[in-house]
Order: sequence, then C-alpha cells, then structure tokens
Amino acid sequence: MFARMGLEVRFFMTGITTWFSLVFSMRKRSCHIKPFEKVAVLKGGISAEREVSLVSGASIANGLREAGYDVLEIDVTAKDFILPASVEAVFIALHGTFGEDGGAQTRLEELQIPYTGSGVESSRISFDKLLTDQCLSQHGVPVPRGEVLRAGQARTLPLPVVVKPPREGSSVGCHLVFEESEWESAFTEALTHDEQVLVQPFIPGREFTVGVVDGEVLPVVEIIPKKGWYDYAAKYEANTTRYVVPAELDAEKTAEMQALAMKTFDALGARGFGRVDFRMTPERELFVLELNTIPGFTSHSLLPKAAAAAGIEFPALCDRIMRIASL
Repeated sequence: MFARMGLEVRFFMTGITTWFSLVFSMRKRSCHIKPFEKVAVLKGGISAEREVSLVSGASIANGLREAGYDVLEIDVTAKDFILPASVEAVFIALHGTFGEDGGAQTRLEELQIPYTGSGVESSRISFDKLLTDQCLSQHGVPVPRGEVLRAGQARTLPLPVVVKPPREGSSVGCHLVFEESEWESAFTEALTHDEQVLVQPFIPGREFTVGVVDGEVLPVVEIIPKKGWYDYAAKYEANTTRYVVPAELDAEKTAEMQALAMKTFDALGARGFGRVDFRMTPERELFVLELNTIPGFTSHSLLPKAAAAAGIEFPALCDRIMRIASL
C-alpha cells in the first residue's frame, strides 16, 4: 500500500511540475508576442527639422526590422497623409512642427491607428515652451523665468540671455546673446520662426538630459559641447560634443534629477517615452528647460545613448516603444 501511495505522490508531483513548466513556457512566449506585426515609421515631415527626422526614421525602421517587425517607411510631406490599410500601428519619428505639436497625432486619431509617444494635448503643450513653463510652474517644477517679446518690443532682462522661438525644437532659431551688439540680429532671426520670442536668462553651469521609456527613468547624460553651446550644429553636424553617461554626479543629485524628469513627464501628461533637458548652476541648482516628446534617434542622439547605458540595445529600445503604441 505504501509503495502504491508513493507512486501516486510521484505521479502527482510530476503533474504539478509539468503544469508549472507549461504555464512558465506560455508566459515566456507571451512576452515575445508582438501586439503589432505590420507597422509604419513616419519620417521627414514639413518642419525645419525634416533632415534630422529622415535620419531618425531610417534608424528606427532598421531597429524595428531587427526586432522582427514588418516595417513600412513613409516620408510625410503633407498634413493629410494616408496609410495603407495593412498598417496596424505607427512609430512617429517626425520632429518639430506637425510631429511634436499634436498635428500628426490628431491625424492618426482620425485614422484610428495606434501611435507611439504622447497624445494630442500633451504633445501640444509640451511643444509650446510658453505652455510648458506655465504647466511646470503650477506643478512646482523649477524653470527659468523669462519674458515673451514681439517685434518692436524692448528686452528688459540683462545679458546674457537665451533667445528662442517658443514653438520649435532642436535649437532651431535659438541664440545665446552675450553682447548688446548681438541682440538685434538674434532677436530678428528668432522672429522669422514665430511671431513671439521667448527670452530667458542664460543659466551658467552644466547641461544634462534624462530619458524616460515606458515608465523607466534612464541614466543621466551630461552634454559637453566643445564650444560651450549645444546648438543645432553641436547636436547633429559636429562630432566634437562629448557625452558622459552615466553623468559624473553623486547619487543624491542623480536621484533628484531623475525624480524631476519623471515629475516633468507626468505633469505634462506625457506617455510612452521622452527626454527632459536640464541646466545645473555652479551652486547645483537644477532648472528644467523642456520635454522632448519625440527625441532624436540619430547616431548623435541622447535617448539611445542613455538606453544603451541601461543595457537596452537599439532594436530592443525601438521594440519596447512600439509595443506600447496606443490611441
């Protein structure tokens, strides 16, 4: 009798082990099942950042292909773009106007196609530096205090200042003014991009950025341009800018910056992924400059660098963002 009981116990334990193995195998397989197979990458666009977007889009498309997706690359040249019926979801790689301002998102919602990144309203607010500063101030996030000028209005802030169009990205139309003789040309050029110009005091010190992907805050990146100013050329054209990741900061300041990045992300209602830019004064005071809701994915881009430092390879990064595309 005892022998028979022992045999029954062994059969029972074998059954339990097989059941657990089956459940584990199913869960493991489900982690690799993609919610979308046929996807499109929107690139190019109609903004001043078109050339950067073309490079970002091509990089993302390659990353998604490596991750096993069937990818269609679409060069967007108009706001009323159409998509093939076979496309299940879209990875938006459009920088600047009609990419980060909610325009492309509105179009995709009309088409009822899930897309990556923030929704319409969050994109609209995040792209507008005036609305961003207003929203972040209300949530207790430190931002530089500036003034908004139109043509013919006089500046009241002392030099040095940063002059920028409130609705552009990648430092397009952005100028650092140290001398009074530089003011007029910088102000006039910025006005060619927008009827308003945001003027803020220049914050001396160091520049950092913090990425957020699917609720995970990535390592802090320090940006060290050779000429001391991280303009368009330093971002995309020169190979002289140095990036330190993880940034050489103590644990307390790192945690503070990462917490501020997440607070900024949440305050602006962002979703999916993004990148928060900072300045830190010599006294170690932090200021949030902006949230990039569709940061670059070029060889110079910061979010992929931070992800790599966190152990997330480029195809896995693209896959992770694609999986959480939604309406």
